[in-house]
Amino acid sequence: MSINISEKSNFIWKIADILRGDYKQSEYGDVILPFTVLCRLDSVLAPTKERVMEVHRQGTYKTEYAKLAGFKSITGGLKFYNISEFTFDKLKNDAANIADNLTDFIKGFSENARTILESFDIYSQIARLDKANLLYLVVSRFVDDIDLHPDHVSNNEMGYIFEELIRKFSEMSNETAGEHFTPREVIRLMVAILFAPDMQLINEPGFMAKLYDPAAGTGGMLSAGIEYASELNNQAMIEVYGQELNEKTYAICKSDTMIKGKGYENIHLGNSFTDDALPYGTFHYMLCNPPFGVEWKKYEKFIRDENKRGDAGRFGAGLPRISDGSLLFLQHMISKMLEYDEKAEGLTGCRLAIVFNGSPLFTGDAGSGESEIRRWIIENGWLETIIALPDQLFYNTGILTYVWIVTNRKKGIRKGKIQLIDGTSFFERMRKPLGEKRKLLDEEKHIKPLVNIYGDFVEGEFCKIFDEDDFAYWKVTVERPLRLNFQASAERIKRIREQMAFENLATSRKHKPAEHEAEIAEGKKQQEAILAAITALDGIVLYKNRTEFSKLLQKAFKKAGLDVKAPLMKAILAGLSYKDETADICTDSKGNPEPDADLRDTEQIPFKEDIAAYIQREVLPYAPDAWVDESKTKKGYEIPFTRHFYKYTELGDADETLRDIQALGAKIQSAIAALFGEV
Repeated sequence: MSINISEKSNFIWKIADILRGDYKQSEYGDVILPFTVLCRLDSVLAPTKERVMEVHRQGTYKTEYAKLAGFKSITGGLKFYNISEFTFDKLKNDAANIADNLTDFIKGFSENARTILESFDIYSQIARLDKANLLYLVVSRFVDDIDLHPDHVSNNEMGYIFEELIRKFSEMSNETAGEHFTPREVIRLMVAILFAPDMQLINEPGFMAKLYDPAAGTGGMLSAGIEYASELNNQAMIEVYGQELNEKTYAICKSDTMIKGKGYENIHLGNSFTDDALPYGTFHYMLCNPPFGVEWKKYEKFIRDENKRGDAGRFGAGLPRISDGSLLFLQHMISKMLEYDEKAEGLTGCRLAIVFNGSPLFTGDAGSGESEIRRWIIENGWLETIIALPDQLFYNTGILTYVWIVTNRKKGIRKGKIQLIDGTSFFERMRKPLGEKRKLLDEEKHIKPLVNIYGDFVEGEFCKIFDEDDFAYWKVTVERPLRLNFQASAERIKRIREQMAFENLATSRKHKPAEHEAEIAEGKKQQEAILAAITALDGIVLYKNRTEFSKLLQKAFKKAGLDVKAPLMKAILAGLSYKDETADICTDSKGNPEPDADLRDTEQIPFKEDIAAYIQREVLPYAPDAWVDESKTKKGYEIPFTRHFYKYTELGDADETLRDIQALGAKIQSAIAALFGEV
């Protein structure tokens, strides 16, 4: 880069020192961000400002549409203009009227640019700064100290500066910077892999494609897509589309795309889930870095209603746990895939890249929302590649992250396959960290090699290739039979009183006091009669067959003239029983063994393996009476990425390690003794 991004952004941020005392630190960004955008817009328009004003004074263009079209030829293709007599430089000439003149300057922008500045609530900031006698100082510092002219700061560099300013602002306001942007080298890697299979098409004259980001942030991903395609073919046309929830980052994204003249009208403010600004849009490419681990509780009703629509909605595959909505973004993006037509000429279908933490790989058991979403994606043949990135690569978190490549146009040898790439060792350390970011990817040493590994599609140290079914498994429930012994002992009879069904005999449902008391009295009488009938049995004999003991009980109750219903009989048997491995198996009315819930277990069996053979080999030798409850068998999907790239490190010799520890201990003791002059 031609400038030091961190140094430049720090220099801009130092202007905030003027605000100390009148603004809280968390409010600095409310001034610095809009004035940086304003300064950039002014710098971009500066070379053609006089010519624009000459034409404007002639009154050639009357309507907004005519002005945008007419001034575009003067400004070199810019899709915005300013027809105020003021510029940032001229504002310094009249300190007394700085607020009115600055307002006039802002209102002189074309409507599209003015709307962006108003998204920062800039008029309120002007009034507040003016009241505190700070407005002239702030404007002067931006005019005298900051040079954001495009000859000195490229659009790409400006994107970095915006992102670094937002990071500082987010740290001071305790926000999560990672919700707003992704390191540019990570985006570069994502775009390179996204475009890799289409190099031939991109290089053709007249290439056109649509690129979408549902969590656009400052627009870094969209900008990177345009830049990468332009490097391959300067005639390539990439139409960008995006939506952003945060109003300030939306304004930066909008201004960035407007300055570049590429699709600012397709950048929308709002929530992509509940207020989709492009409900019927479909795209050739998509990029996204959704917020990590952000809950969707406040949008729960809308999302659940959308889920109930099934395939007609965006979230029909399943809902992840409410604490992490990452997989909702992926479903939203898949709903916007351009349909693939194998017979069509040119670019068709869609490829998307999305950044996740580790959770979407494996969180959620078989049948859970997360597992069902993975199942939907994999069984449809859409998951192509997952690349593990190094830790400490992002500004707001040091965790490992993963790029998923999803497409509806897998071809050739990739059909039915999923590629895993371990890129965790591809990095170099930064001399100075930015937030949590301590590592970066170099274009030649890291990004290109990873793209080559992807393209080669050959197994090796950093690449594993699997069948799609390799990530599927059966979750089976293994039951063991219930075995109980029974005894009518005094101790066990006391336990009957603790059973809910028995207690309920002496609970009244009547409302009138007299009837209420009579019902309770009748219930207590029945309780005592039941206990008396049981007490009459031999309390010493231990029965190991439930059917036999049940018949004995029923006979005793019949003799006592008691009609004991099935729920109450079940409660009585529960009170009189204990688990006993030597007892007979308890069976149901059809003679089938009854499962013991305490002995119930589950097994996760690879999908490709026969369930019966697995049980025969892994379970029955240790529990011969076990069986599988097939009604509870579920199919699940998980991607245990780390397991496939685990490298065993052999432990050193124990005796040698002990000698090293002893030697180190002696050395420490010697140093301590020397310190206190004992040697």
